[in-house]
Amino acid sequence: MSGRGFNRPIAVRYMMFVLGLFVGALGTVFAIKANLGVAPWETFHIGLQKTFGLTIGIWSQIVGVVVIFATYLVAKLKPNFGMFLNMICFGVFLDLILWLDFIPELQSIWARLLMFLVGVIVLAVGIGMYLSPSLGAGPRDSFMLAMNERLGWSIQRVRLIIEVTVLLAGAALGGPVSIGTILIALLTGPMIQRTIPFWRHVMKKQYGLPEPVERQAS
Repeated sequence: MSGRGFNRPIAVRYMMFVLGLFVGALGTVFAIKANLGVAPWETFHIGLQKTFGLTIGIWSQIVGVVVIFATYLVAKLKPNFGMFLNMICFGVFLDLILWLDFIPELQSIWARLLMFLVGVIVLAVGIGMYLSPSLGAGPRDSFMLAMNERLGWSIQRVRLIIEVTVLLAGAALGGPVSIGTILIALLTGPMIQRTIPFWRHVMKKQYGLPEPVERQAS
C-alpha cells in the first residue's frame, strides 16, 4: 500500500533528526557515567535538580522552553516544530537511557577517561546528525546558530561563550564541575563544526537540502 500523502524524503529527514537526538543523549549519558565532569548544560540541569528536584531530562525541557523564548527576544528567531520536538525528545531520551542504566560505572581512571572521550565524540556526532536534515535545531543550538549568523562568529566561539556562562550558573546551583566539564566546553565546538558539514553533505546529496546558513569562519 502506498499513501498518497507519504513523502519519503521528509520521513527519512525526521528519522535522522530523532536518531541524532538519541545519539546525542547517549553521548551525554556516557559523559555522566564517566564521572569526570559533565557538559556545562548538564551541570546547570543537575544543579537545578539538586536545588528543586525533578529529573535531569525534565529540567532539560524546562530550560529549553526558556531558551526558545530568549532566542526569539534576542535573535528574533521564531520557534518551529523541530525545535519543540528536539526539546521534548532529548529530555525523554536522556531520562530513558539513565533509567535503563545499561552503561556501567567504571572504576579505572583510564577506562573512565576513554568512556568520557567516547561520550564527547558521540555527542558531537549526534548534534551533527540532528542538524543535518534542516528541520530545526534545538533551543540551545538554535541560539548558538542564531548568534553565529547574527554576529559572524564561528560556532566554536559562540558555543564556548554560551557554555562558560551556563557552567558558572550551574556551579553556583551546586552542579558538578570537574576537568571533564572544561574539556567538553573546549572540544565540542570544534567537533560539531566538522560534523555538521559532513552530515549535511550526506543529507543534501540524497534529498537536495538547501545550503546551511551558518558561517564557518574562525
